[in-house]
Amino acid sequence: METSMNLIMTFLNQSNSRMSLTVQDPREDITEAEIKEAMELVVSKNIFSPNGLDLVSAVDAKVIVTETTPFDLVIG
Repeated sequence: METSMNLIMTFLNQSNSRMSLTVQDPREDITEAEIKEAMELVVSKNIFSPNGLDLVSAVDAKVIVTETTPFDLVIG
């Protein structure tokens, strides 16, 4: 079984549309405070401008853990 973890951070841009930023394999012990601080830094430093629109606020964040079970199927 393979396990993967993604941190998905959602922001609002200047046109009030949502934009998500995904970080693959974040630290397992990452805290809510660290995520909030990182998101505030992204907004305050104007690091990303997707489609030319600045990010204006952090909306939410979530960690998604996915377990994948591969099967070796011999068909035929």
